[in-house]
Amino acid sequence: MLTAILNEIDQLKIELNHLRPLDSESVCYALDIEYTYESNRIEGNTLTLSETALVIDKGMTVSGKSLREHLEAINHYQAVLLLKEFVRDEIPLTEYLIKQFHALILQSIDRKNAGIYRSQAVMISGSSHIPPVHFEVPEKMETCLAWFNQQVQNKALHPVLLAAEMHERVVSIHPFIDGNGRTSRLVMNLLLMQYGYPIANISGDRENRFRYYDALELCHSGDKSQFLLFIAQEVKSSMEHLIKIAKG
Repeated sequence: MLTAILNEIDQLKIELNHLRPLDSESVCYALDIEYTYESNRIEGNTLTLSETALVIDKGMTVSGKSLREHLEAINHYQAVLLLKEFVRDEIPLTEYLIKQFHALILQSIDRKNAGIYRSQAVMISGSSHIPPVHFEVPEKMETCLAWFNQQVQNKALHPVLLAAEMHERVVSIHPFIDGNGRTSRLVMNLLLMQYGYPIANISGDRENRFRYYDALELCHSGDKSQFLLFIAQEVKSSMEHLIKIAKG
């Protein structure tokens, strides 16, 4: 099934390439807001899509919502803009780049830990996975990036699978005290965009969030097939959505 979806993605990419340039400034902005909303919703942010847009676009304060939720919306949107700068300037993925994403995610929320690898042990709520101890994080991240660079050199993996693998590997290392999910999804989408795919916007609705977390949990037992399939389906869905917009 995964092979079939990857073949469909390859065909959709050909169609997308024929439709480029795809999107107007207003469409890009709306999609970036939607991605920010969904990525934050996965992590428990309760701002609605329209509230997220008001906070980012108008600088409005939403009654009954925490300061942190407002900052999460603003910070994530800024991280998406940075992602697009990295794609435009063809900046390769590095540990420093990952830390830059994270620094924005926790900007004004946790200044002490923003962009800094964690200095303590952590547990992931609702998961049986135990991330590596903090003093192993730098070596684990270095190994992760070395693996990535080897895959790029060998061209052994389909780009969608490579992006999904890096998402899973980074979030499993859990290199930061907080913000690992958002950061790892930004890493995944950076790679997707660098290979000519649109951002894969994983819906944060209850059912899809459980599917996402369940697939990630299976990775920790050694079975990545469901997670790779899940991400491929999300990429395909995002491409179909963008094609539909481009065709009006």
